[in-house]
Amino acid sequence: MLAAGVAAPAILVLPRGAAAATTLSLGHNAAPTNPRQIASLKFAELVKDKTGGRIEVRVAPSEQLGNEASLLTSLRTGAVDMTVNSQGSTSALVPEIAALGLPFLFSSSADAFKLLDGPFGDVLAQRFAKVGMVPLGYWDNGIRNISNSKRPIGVPEDLKGLKIRTPPDPMTIDIFQALGAATQQISFGELYVALQQGVVDGQENPLTNIASSKLYEVNPFISITGHKWESSPFLMSAITWNRLAPADRDVIKAAATEAGALQRQMLADGEAKLFTEFKANPAIKMNDADKAAFRKASASVVDIWKKKPFGDFVDQLVKAVG
Repeated sequence: MLAAGVAAPAILVLPRGAAAATTLSLGHNAAPTNPRQIASLKFAELVKDKTGGRIEVRVAPSEQLGNEASLLTSLRTGAVDMTVNSQGSTSALVPEIAALGLPFLFSSSADAFKLLDGPFGDVLAQRFAKVGMVPLGYWDNGIRNISNSKRPIGVPEDLKGLKIRTPPDPMTIDIFQALGAATQQISFGELYVALQQGVVDGQENPLTNIASSKLYEVNPFISITGHKWESSPFLMSAITWNRLAPADRDVIKAAATEAGALQRQMLADGEAKLFTEFKANPAIKMNDADKAAFRKASASVVDIWKKKPFGDFVDQLVKAVG
C-alpha cells in the first residue's frame, strides 16, 4: 500500500480505440512562486502538448508528496515518478554530487553548467543509474548566501555562537563547521517556523529561495557571502523510465531540457532583481561579506573532500574548474 498523499503512475482507461493515457507525478519542496515550480509546470505543459495528451504530469510543490528524503525513496520504488530538489539530500545516494558545492568552486551558475552539461554530467548519470534513477538534467539552486535574525555577517568570526540550519548535505555542514558555526539539519518545509521560533538563528540559500519562502520576514539580516553553488538535479525513477516507449523518453528529455533552460534563466533574473529590491527594502539589512576571509576559512574543506573514497572525482572536478 502506498503512503497517503504519494502519487503512483496511473493508467487511465479510455474508450475503445483511444490511446492509453499515463499520469506521472513530479514532486519537489519549493514554494509555488519559486522558479522550480514554474519550470515544473512548463515541463508538464510541454509533455502534454508533445504527446497529444497521452502523458500528463501532475506537479506537487511544497513537499506535498513528502520531504526530499522521502521523495528520493519514493523515486527508487516508483511510487513517485520524478523529483527536482537540492543536491544536498541527493548526495545521500550519490555522494559525488555534493562535491559540486565545494566552497567557492564556481563563481557563477554558468561556470557550473559548462561542466554539468558535458562529461561530468555523464559521470554522474552513471552513478545515478546504480541507485535506480535517471537524470533528466540539472537545474539551478544558485549561489548561496547567509541570512540570520541576530546581526550582519561580515567575516567568519561573526558566525560564532549562531545556530545555522543546513540541508542534510555533508558539504554544507563541513563548510559551516570550518567557519565556526553550529549547524542543525532541518527540512526546508519546516525552516520558516524553525527560524520564527528560534530553533535556529539563520540559514543559507540563494536569494530566490529566501524570497519565495519569505524567510526574510524572520531573518532580516542577509549577508552576501557567495560561499557555494548548488544544483537541483531533475531525476526520474528508472522504473518509470523503463516503462516508457523510446519516443516518449525523447519527449521527456526534450521537455526537461527546455523547462530547465527556463528555470535557469528565471533564477538568474530573479537573483539580480532581488539583490536590488532587498538593498532598497528598509526592513532588510543586507551587507557584502568579506569573501576573501570566507574563502580562506573554508579552504580546508577541499583537502578533506579530496580524501573521500571518491576523491578522484573531487580532484578532477577541482582541476577542471581551474
